[in-house]
Amino acid sequence: MNATTRRIGVYGGSFDPPHLAHLAMACLARDALALDELRLMPAGQPWQKPGLHADAAHREAMLRLLVGREAGLVVDGRELHRSGASYTVDTLRELAAEAPGAQLFLVMGADQFARLHTWHEAAELPRLATLAVAAREGQAVQPPAAWAGPPPAWLELPLPRIDISATEVRRQAAAGERLAPLVGEAVAGYIDQYQLYRASPGS
Repeated sequence: MNATTRRIGVYGGSFDPPHLAHLAMACLARDALALDELRLMPAGQPWQKPGLHADAAHREAMLRLLVGREAGLVVDGRELHRSGASYTVDTLRELAAEAPGAQLFLVMGADQFARLHTWHEAAELPRLATLAVAAREGQAVQPPAAWAGPPPAWLELPLPRIDISATEVRRQAAAGERLAPLVGEAVAGYIDQYQLYRASPGS
């Protein structure tokens, strides 16, 4: 590999809301993969996860607050402005065209990796990017169960145990509890300012 080859990571999700476990995973991927940059991409209309709780503008704004000035992390809102469903394969193709010769890494959690066979044009994903799977402490990475042919290769990222989920953040927001320990002061202030997630937290 050419020493000048750029290493670009992609970490997508609904980020509804973004929280400190997301930030920890992003920093882990940046450091472990020696990335020049990691692009965090909030999904516009994630076809496998309908029923978002906050709109696109709020999710992007919160993610920018969470990332702050963390070196090497970039919020990329392209999927928010794409019409129709958001497909990761389209994003990877766009990045490959924008940065010819760059080495792309697709960062995901072990639960997403186990369901990779259900993603749109799943077989194309490992051809476009190196798969980097973050596994929580004590959690084994399982390859996609119904993958057509040999399972795709992946790099494993050991993620320290952080018991935070967007569902729990929404529950605590709905209950009026203090959110800063879960999302940081900036995102907590934003949620409070706009009274987000005050209705039923949902699933």
